[in-house]
Formats: sequence, structure tokens, C-alpha cells
Amino acid sequence: MNAIVERFPNAAETARPSREEAEAAVATLIRWAGDDPSREGLLETPARVVRAYEELFGGYRQDPADILGRTFEEVAGYDDIVLVRDIDFFSHCEHHMVPIIGRAHVGYRPAGRVVGLSKIARCIEVFGRRLQTQEALTAQVASAIEEVLAPKGVAVVIEAEHMCMSMRGVRTKGAKTITTVFRGAFEDKDEQARFLGMLGTR
Repeated sequence: MNAIVERFPNAAETARPSREEAEAAVATLIRWAGDDPSREGLLETPARVVRAYEELFGGYRQDPADILGRTFEEVAGYDDIVLVRDIDFFSHCEHHMVPIIGRAHVGYRPAGRVVGLSKIARCIEVFGRRLQTQEALTAQVASAIEEVLAPKGVAVVIEAEHMCMSMRGVRTKGAKTITTVFRGAFEDKDEQARFLGMLGTR
């Protein structure tokens, strides 16, 4: 088993309750919220929520190494920054299980191999479809790219709004959190400045 799977386990490594148990748990939450799960409008809600969770948290059943594993070596000697910016994503806060909505910007300096650009967005999606903190999500994406591609450097910037702040608690609607990871070549301040300049944030 590769290091990425060990660090970010798939659902197969975690005991999962049955669909019936999951639906019963949703019904319990509906009762706890103060409503009646047997009324007409809510009869199918537990089943719908479980189906939605299968999609929203599908990242536990995916291995980012499989997505990033197919690379290309015919790059005509290109070794400068490859940047995929403005990748829309959503995730869920692991503390309150409410949405995190944001954008990711990912850059790397290839060392003879590049990956299909859509695979970068897929990598974000895999980790996003898990219970997360933004800090962990940023580091996980960087680690996956670093381990699979072995680039000269990788940079990840994520900016997101957390519904746990916007919808509850302090209710600071519109507040954005920014997290960054710079590794390898991007630990150099000049390279960081170039990368951030490409994002228009320097």
C-alpha cells in the first residue's frame, strides 16, 4: 500500500454501518431537531440524505495516487511553473459537518514528468469530498502531488468560505480563509513571489 493511501485511508479501512443504520441515524437527527420523520414531506428524507452522503463523501472511496498516476514525459524540456488556478471546490468542515466552499490554485515545477491538467482538479475533489479542515486539505493536496509526481516543487493556495462561520457562531458571511503550502523549489521566496504574481495576489 502506498504512502498516500496509508496517510489518507479509504472507506474500506474504516468499519461502515449499514445503509439501514445510516438512515435510522438521520431519522433520529430529524426527531432531535424537533420534527417528525414519519410525516409525508420527510418520509424519504433519510434515504435521500444517505444517497447524498455517498456522493458528497465519495472521496473516501478514491485514491489520489490512481488519479495522478498517469503522467507524460514528452514535455520538450519544459521545467517552469505549471499552474492550474481557480479550481472551484466544496468540502465539509469536520467539526460541524457544514460546507466549505472555495477555490484552489495549484502549481508545480515538473522534473521530467507532467500530469493531465484535469487530474489536478480531480485530486482537489477527492480530498474535498471528505470531512476536512482547510489546513489539512491544503497539505494533503501538496503531499499527493509531491509523492506521485516527484516535482522540483509544489505550491498550493486555497481560499474558502466556511459555513460554520457564515451560518452559525459569529455569522461572518463572506469572510475568506487563505491557506498555503510551498515545498521544494517554492520554498525560495523569489519562486513564491513568481507563483503568487501569476495569481495576481503579490
